[in-house]
Amino acid sequence: MDENRTYNDGIEPDIPVIPPPEIKELEEEALKEKRNAETSDSTEESVIYWQGEDRVPEKISVLKETLKEVMGYGVSFDVIIREMTFAGRPAALLFLNGFTNDVIVSEILTRLTYLKPEDVRDGHALNDMMKAYIPHVQVEQVSKLSKVINDVLCGICALFIEGSSTAILLDTRKYPVRGLEEPAVERVVRGARDGFTETIVTNINLVRRRVRDPGLHVETMKVGRRTKTDVSLLFIDDIVDRVQVEAIRRKIKQLDLEGLPLGDKQLEEAIVNKGWHPYPLVRYSERPDVVASHLLEGRIVVMVDTSPSVMIMPTTFFDLCQHAEENRQTAFMGTYLRWIRFGGIFASMFLLPLWMLLVVHPELKPPALDILGPQENAKIPIIGQFLIVEFGVDLLRLAAVHTPTPLASAMGLIAAILIGDIAVKTGLFVNEVVLYMAVAAIGMFATPSYELGLANRMVRLVLLVATALFGVKGFVIGSTLLILSLTTHRSYNSSYLWPFIPFSAKAMGEILFRKPLLTSTRRPALNKTRDHTKMGTELNSKRRH
Repeated sequence: MDENRTYNDGIEPDIPVIPPPEIKELEEEALKEKRNAETSDSTEESVIYWQGEDRVPEKISVLKETLKEVMGYGVSFDVIIREMTFAGRPAALLFLNGFTNDVIVSEILTRLTYLKPEDVRDGHALNDMMKAYIPHVQVEQVSKLSKVINDVLCGICALFIEGSSTAILLDTRKYPVRGLEEPAVERVVRGARDGFTETIVTNINLVRRRVRDPGLHVETMKVGRRTKTDVSLLFIDDIVDRVQVEAIRRKIKQLDLEGLPLGDKQLEEAIVNKGWHPYPLVRYSERPDVVASHLLEGRIVVMVDTSPSVMIMPTTFFDLCQHAEENRQTAFMGTYLRWIRFGGIFASMFLLPLWMLLVVHPELKPPALDILGPQENAKIPIIGQFLIVEFGVDLLRLAAVHTPTPLASAMGLIAAILIGDIAVKTGLFVNEVVLYMAVAAIGMFATPSYELGLANRMVRLVLLVATALFGVKGFVIGSTLLILSLTTHRSYNSSYLWPFIPFSAKAMGEILFRKPLLTSTRRPALNKTRDHTKMGTELNSKRRH
């Protein structure tokens, strides 16, 4: 047969007939060019690009073609469409393999298979099924295909019926979850052993178990055009400052990011700590009991899905220095532990610069402190020794992180002892440098907040260099600039050094002394709470009399 054969009825000009294989090739080429040209930033844009409008198509064949282009149906092995017939009508169930509770879905499908055509009304099949024949708690009917796709990517099942322009969303999610374990950073001798996991629903339940208050609100938003990460805002409505809640809520909703693949730390940089300041403006915690206690003080908690830690705000420098262990002991022992911890934090910041200042300027050293000096000289200047040891401690810390757990402790001890001992014996270091650096490192590791410990370490390095270059002036000016920097540093319009600056004697007493439970009757003024008292009216009246 001649492929160039034409047909002519005598009126119209000759029209070439293109063979079907060539038509198919042209269509595939045009489809390929259309795929390459797509630059959609969101699911809504992608659906509109391929379908012309953001709605659920009435034909399942059209739906499958759209899903093939938008979410990789037919390419991604875990995107599954189960086609069936319910009440004589073609239907399709869309879900992700691995995110779905098979038992619940099987029960729903089994019930729907018993339906006969006369059991549902024409034009109302989907609505009748949802209201009368789907025995599930969380069910929703939607008409936007973009919302359907986004929810399916979260683990929800979507049911489509031929001829209906809406879909039924069934919340049958079953996320992979690790078991509840005690947080490695916030361990306590006595207390709860459960910690947050990477699943936001589990984390919210752990908090609700401890705060069974109807005023505890949990607002959920999605952040990221591509990741659609769930972010939850937790607060007790009749305690918290609603102005702060609105400010945080507005900042989260206004974010225009591709996503939060690294969780809460990226969210913090986006809404709180946007600059280069090393000190953290939020407190991270992996303990539900710590979060519950801060909620009762009027704080705001931000949870990000896939993150095993949560953000507590606003916070202060002194909040970051406190640990749950202090409240698990008696008031006297809790105060003692708090003072020891404050001493360790102070040593991690100022011990090395002060000692080096006395070495550089021995005339400042009181006679009683003559034992502090280096008793012998080394081949490397003091500042060089400190910098080398600082970087060595950081290398040991990083090596311990990447070393298998059974070997990490042994490797750290052997490396520290051998390297330090050999460095002293060869005359590169003096004994005092290794000793004081070890004390400063212990103080850094005793800091409850890991982020605060790292920031204090940077301050120590700056003070060491300033003291080595400018002596007394460098140490005084550096310390003054540190206090000024922390004073101007604000966590959601709250003073970072409160209650030291601005000074509040009563609040400072609460920081220095872990008061007994029944004597701590008021919430911190920093939080600007609506309800300032912790105790009930009757108990407060008895205490006054």
